[in-house]
Amino acid sequence: MIDSFTGLSFQTLLNAVSDAILLTDDSDHIVLTNVAAQQLFGYVDHELCGLAIEELIPPHYRDLYQYYREVYLGKPWKRDIGNDRTLVVLTRDKQELKVNIGLNPLTAHDRFYILITLNISDRRRQAEVALKVSEERLWLAKQAAALGVLDFDLENNVIHIDKRMRELWGCGTEKIMTYEKFIRAIHPKDYATHQAAFEKAMDPAGDGHYLAEFRVINAADGFERWITITGQVHFEIRRANRLVGMARDITKRKTLEKELQMQRAESEVLFKQQVAIHTASAIAHELNQPLTAISAYSEVTLRAMESEAFNIDEVRQMLENCVKQSQHAGRRLHELVAFLQKGEMVTEKLSLNEMVMDALKIAHSEGYNDFHHVLHLEPNLPAVLANRLHIQKTLVNLLINAVESMRAANVSSPAITIAISTLNEKNLATVSVRDTGPGIDQEIVRYIFDPFFTTKPTGIGMGLSISRALIEANGGQLWLDPDTTEGAKFNFTLPFAS
Repeated sequence: MIDSFTGLSFQTLLNAVSDAILLTDDSDHIVLTNVAAQQLFGYVDHELCGLAIEELIPPHYRDLYQYYREVYLGKPWKRDIGNDRTLVVLTRDKQELKVNIGLNPLTAHDRFYILITLNISDRRRQAEVALKVSEERLWLAKQAAALGVLDFDLENNVIHIDKRMRELWGCGTEKIMTYEKFIRAIHPKDYATHQAAFEKAMDPAGDGHYLAEFRVINAADGFERWITITGQVHFEIRRANRLVGMARDITKRKTLEKELQMQRAESEVLFKQQVAIHTASAIAHELNQPLTAISAYSEVTLRAMESEAFNIDEVRQMLENCVKQSQHAGRRLHELVAFLQKGEMVTEKLSLNEMVMDALKIAHSEGYNDFHHVLHLEPNLPAVLANRLHIQKTLVNLLINAVESMRAANVSSPAITIAISTLNEKNLATVSVRDTGPGIDQEIVRYIFDPFFTTKPTGIGMGLSISRALIEANGGQLWLDPDTTEGAKFNFTLPFAS
């Protein structure tokens, strides 16, 4: 090893070069390496130094190296091979790598050295081609899906946006907008949805994924569009510093979903009306005869009591007939209800946590998605024993009622909190559904579960009545919490499977 090439400054200079470098003496043995060469071959410096250069070349390529070297040494000062020759080298784990090789002369203390530069041109070229192909595919996908790209610099509070994002937000030719301008375009009723997703993504304990659907009011034309954004937050020392995402216009999809939901709602209302009509007709048919008899007996009784020849035994007989007819009517009514509910109820072990998530998905799919949900589920909750469809129907009905109540009241930040708790002393699970709507007037609280009672212009008043019947059929209870000071809170219980 020679002093001219072992100084700290020269070694530092070599290590700063990204290409692999080997320094060989006139006997073709390695005397100096840099970090890139050590990483390329898989050796540390002292293992490489002293090796003949041919030991790093597969046997069937050594003649080619010697040819390069002899051509170079013929006129070393006039014929510099400047990274325009290719060679194959051998790594420590016997992997063959195709490299470009460059030879450059160096002298020190009248001794001749060759500085060999190696770079893996194929790998670099492949990486460049792959990157170009990837960028082209991304561009094609972006164009086909009409995606907008945003890059949110959290530290400087600015968002870099592309042309499509400018179109969606109505930003003209601006390529940068502030976060305040970004959220100003979000529909007021959807701000809570964005904020909840944004706060979740900013949490360093989470996965940093941002996903939200909300309406945007275009600043240029005032047009309202539905947007979905998916993105990823990047953290540095547990601090969020960047959010990169893509936005897509889903207005057509949302419009179609709303139309389908309205059609389903109209069909369901019509179906319920027909069910109510037929049920009422059946009840009327069964009660008509005994009620007619009761009316007749009562009329005869009144006339007998007004007659001068009042006979107490006849009056007693008429009244007894009224009692019999009323009892008969009651029996017929119970028989009718039993007939309408006939069929064995199938129960199974259910996870209430999963049932809540399923009910939210169903409510969203039916167009009831303009609210922020807060979940207080209980981990490791034992399974309950119930009919899946009954519980699903009840949860969806409570969610829909809450959303419709908040919509009617134009609540600015609609939210629904669903909580699950355990009543260990009674072996029951309790589910509560609470909204941020106007609540329920105390004057109508006592009628809220009555059949055919409704405060909706298009309702028939059977939802809560049916829901209570379904919960009771599964061994639980459904009630309205009277102590809620804000919004409405419904609770129901279900027995655990064991």
